[in-house]
Amino acid sequence: MASHPGRLSPAAVRIDGLVRSFAGRRVLDGLELTVRDGEFVALLGRSGSGKSTLLRALARLDHDVDGEGGLTAPEDVSVVFQDARLLPWKRLLDNVVLGLRAPDAEERGRAALAEVGLAGRERAWPVELSGGEQQRVSLARSLVREPRLLLADEPFGALDALTRIRMHALLRTLCARHRPAVLLVTHDVDEAIALADRVVVLDRGRIAADLPVRLPAPRRAGGPGHARLRDRLLAHLGVDLDEPGIEADADADADADTGVGADDTGAGPGRESGRESGHGSGAASTPAHDRAAEEIPA
Repeated sequence: MASHPGRLSPAAVRIDGLVRSFAGRRVLDGLELTVRDGEFVALLGRSGSGKSTLLRALARLDHDVDGEGGLTAPEDVSVVFQDARLLPWKRLLDNVVLGLRAPDAEERGRAALAEVGLAGRERAWPVELSGGEQQRVSLARSLVREPRLLLADEPFGALDALTRIRMHALLRTLCARHRPAVLLVTHDVDEAIALADRVVVLDRGRIAADLPVRLPAPRRAGGPGHARLRDRLLAHLGVDLDEPGIEADADADADADTGVGADDTGAGPGRESGRESGHGSGAASTPAHDRAAEEIPA
């Protein structure tokens, strides 16, 4: 999704030797990362590797931690969380434009709801919506402000598998239209490959791998390029595919999580498949460091 293939866009995020410590333990340990305007970067890593700590630093929400290093990020940042965090006493339009100080705030809010397939639902209450629909409202609220940087902390982790596929298609469409730089935290390797321009693996507060995703659209699991990239990422996450039962389990997860063979590019707004349910996957990390940026052929 990078804005100009073959050309370098200005950096929306530049991190140089970032350190964040809690109770004497370094969660981020000299982290180096650049995210360019319009670039979609997915961040993988086991729990405790520093993913959410990095997002909090970029959102300027970590005032009371020990740290050092350089961090440059835009002022106009929006965050999408795993849960929609809608105010139940406010109608959808009021949730979308909450805090938006602009003379055309209501008009922009209606347009944002239409973009996510919820035109005509402006006066609905959050409780009337499915989990997927609530997350659509959360996306509308984030993008109505036209942020230069969008931070997404496992935004689809609580949704059922089919709804996640549709939300992937919607997020791709919205990012192509609004062009924010995106940093997505996920535990799902297939989700990272489906959405990102680059996939970064974080291990013990440092980058263990930074791999580009150069697969043709629409990206579907099962192709040789997808499989090679997936195997490399799983290896960096400490998953041994030669262990009995691991590969079969991973393939089953891919079918459930990303709909192998499904045409997710045609999933349209307003086609949610029900309420949210807990779903996710994790993996152990590895200390191996691979900063290679080589092409993974399709």
